[in-house]
Amino acid sequence: MDLTASGARVASVAKPARTGLLPANVVLGGSLLSLVGLTWDIQWHSDVGPDTFFTLPHLFLYAGSAVVGLASLAVVLLTTAARRAGRPVDPRIGGRVVNVFGRTFAAPLGYLVSGVGAATFLLYGLWDQWWHGLYGFDAVIDSPPHIGLLLSISVSLIGTTAVFAAAREHRWGRLGTLGSLTVLLTFAPVLALGLQQVPDDYADAVSIGQSMMAVLLVAVGAGFFRRPGGAVGTAAMVAAVQAVFWWFSPWAARAYAEMVGLPMRDAISGVPEMPSLTPMALLPVAALMELGYLAARRRGWRAGRVSVVVGGIAGLLLGLSLPLQRALLYTGAHVPPAWYLTTTAVLAGLFGLLGGFAGWRFGGMLCLLAPAKKGETADA
Repeated sequence: MDLTASGARVASVAKPARTGLLPANVVLGGSLLSLVGLTWDIQWHSDVGPDTFFTLPHLFLYAGSAVVGLASLAVVLLTTAARRAGRPVDPRIGGRVVNVFGRTFAAPLGYLVSGVGAATFLLYGLWDQWWHGLYGFDAVIDSPPHIGLLLSISVSLIGTTAVFAAAREHRWGRLGTLGSLTVLLTFAPVLALGLQQVPDDYADAVSIGQSMMAVLLVAVGAGFFRRPGGAVGTAAMVAAVQAVFWWFSPWAARAYAEMVGLPMRDAISGVPEMPSLTPMALLPVAALMELGYLAARRRGWRAGRVSVVVGGIAGLLLGLSLPLQRALLYTGAHVPPAWYLTTTAVLAGLFGLLGGFAGWRFGGMLCLLAPAKKGETADA
């Protein structure tokens, strides 16, 4: 694999298309493997019960992280070798190169972030193994080692997104960025379950967190693509993944239980656990955000400021919809009182303001990972 840049423009653009695609796809494939393992594992806890460390869903999780880590390490070592040989490294392969441990290693920024996330995931995995050995089972998603594992996956996914964003002048770079954001947005509602420990006497902290992260990542898509369809395209991909997992999660849990000879619980909800966490109103809300961005383009408004406003509106709508979504999906669940829904929606809207602002800015930061095209400017 040749990571160096050529002096000729044509050769420089062509090389990332040949050499950057393989490691980027391997990293994304590892992230998808972990996502499959996660939705499978969560459904297993719901439909079958507590597990041990060495189950097939866990192996999917750890195998995915290992793939991400090994691919990132390979690119870092190749980049370091190129730097030591005095060859310039093309920034379209993983982003601009940064020094690690002084000048001991040289790493493209995207692969550095994804590799660090994978390494910390495996460290938290050792803690998770110790946790299983100490207690014998692990029946909750928000145990201390699980929170660390979820945060580590988030870091790896951020790095994967950066890897593809660095090659945004290529179609595969733009599509890969969209795919990485989709994986991250599908995963984000699970991370928000860590907020279950927050008192919920006056508002639903989990719904607020899920709304804020959904708004932020949809705004990242809009801020990165900076053309019509960025917000809706991101939400549409998430809806497609949600539909696939809606079928896969219960099927995988039942099939694996039959394979290992374990019974299903006497009373199961029948609701796919992880897909049901994703806001079902995300696509129409993203379409509303898209209208705001479109109005900003046509009227010459600053898109960054518009993103704050549409983020607040989107956060309010999602914060209102999520408690209702759970009440509709789960038998016996009750619709919260109007005052509770109002408090949750208002707080989600306030955090949505922050999500809209930060998402647009982060999208712009992703654009800066690749060399700017001639005449290109950043619209804040």
